[in-house]
Amino acid sequence: MDNQALQQWVERVSMESFGRPFLHQAAFNGRLKATGGRYFTRSHNIEISPHQLAAFGIEETEKIIKHELCHYHLHLMKRGYRHRDADFKTLLAHVGGSRYCNTLPERSGGGANPYKYKLICVRCGTEYLRKRKVDPARYACGKCRGKLKLFLLDKQDGP
Repeated sequence: MDNQALQQWVERVSMESFGRPFLHQAAFNGRLKATGGRYFTRSHNIEISPHQLAAFGIEETEKIIKHELCHYHLHLMKRGYRHRDADFKTLLAHVGGSRYCNTLPERSGGGANPYKYKLICVRCGTEYLRKRKVDPARYACGKCRGKLKLFLLDKQDGP
């Protein structure tokens, strides 16, 4: 599916579910992996993750489109368009949009260790796992206030 087909799909869903036209641009964005879609308050454009369409199909992607259209229509009507607003929650439930998108299979970890680094206290031996590299000189052990030493974990090392 290309951006032109997505544009027509979003326009159709907008008219069928909301009774209002979608007058801006809808496009796929392949960089969206942690979220199903985005609504831009300045341009009023919508981006949808093609990964969600490939992994979960048309029905789930249509729920994501409805979610983004809730932001769109409520924002243009100057009503509560944010996730925490009652207007948003009510409209989303009314049109059958999804509150959250499904996690993509490649992001769920699949049993792989998400940690890359291990800090070990030289005094008491307490271990701290970290996803990002940190400077051990800036931190101390939470138990004994001892110095920490940084180690890089191998792919097969577990927590």
